[in-house]
Amino acid sequence: MKFWKRSPRVPLVRLSGVIAAGSGGLRRALNLETVAPLLQQAFDMPRAKAVALAINSPGGSPVQSALISARIRTLAAKKSLPVLAFVEDVAASGGYWLATAADEIYADEASIVGSIGVISAGFGFTEAIAKLGIERRVYTAGENKGSLDPFKPENPADLARLDAILSELHQIFRTQVESRRGSRLATADPDLFSGAFWTGRNALARGLIDGIGHYNPVLRARFGENVSIVPIKAKQPLLKRLSGGGFQSETLVAAVEHSIEERMARQRYGG
Repeated sequence: MKFWKRSPRVPLVRLSGVIAAGSGGLRRALNLETVAPLLQQAFDMPRAKAVALAINSPGGSPVQSALISARIRTLAAKKSLPVLAFVEDVAASGGYWLATAADEIYADEASIVGSIGVISAGFGFTEAIAKLGIERRVYTAGENKGSLDPFKPENPADLARLDAILSELHQIFRTQVESRRGSRLATADPDLFSGAFWTGRNALARGLIDGIGHYNPVLRARFGENVSIVPIKAKQPLLKRLSGGGFQSETLVAAVEHSIEERMARQRYGG
């Protein structure tokens, strides 16, 4: 008597968008709060042979990047499942941090990969408010509480403090990449940790990824043509389902703001 053999399964978790704390309405921000339930569902799936990550993120919060990556590694160790990451348009900065949580990373030839660096950006308005005849009034308790105020001239001490923080965060990011990629990295490349980014083929040459490929053919080659690739999707709140997906005006505003923020982040990498 022959028994029907059930096909192996690979859950697919999509990590797409800017990485940022908090989530409101239609915001598609990636953070531990929004991603943790999806990861848990993926790693708990019966007959799973691996967990696949489809990554499409220009980066964002280093803390949320670290939290998500740590959760992936914890679950992978607990369930003894390999993790494979597949870069779509971009895995840059925090997006690449997420990719390093995988045991193997694949990308398209045209994917943008890398940007292992930290950035702090802003504007200075000191001359603008002077021309408008505006007087800046700030009162603090604590001599450094008003540091980096965009309406005040830059203070060398503030800049030195900021530079130290950025350097520390950069080293944390670098340690994450080195610990996860190990000997696969082309460590002799002086641009590797400079914040530069590359296409998939050049990222492969630098050891930032393990191959050129998409999740469907790679997973079928690895686990057989009968493998079932199961997308893991977030459940809609009951209120939203009952209302037919309608939303209030403040939710729409949040969505538009987030869309603009994400578009600006992606434009840094030609997205």
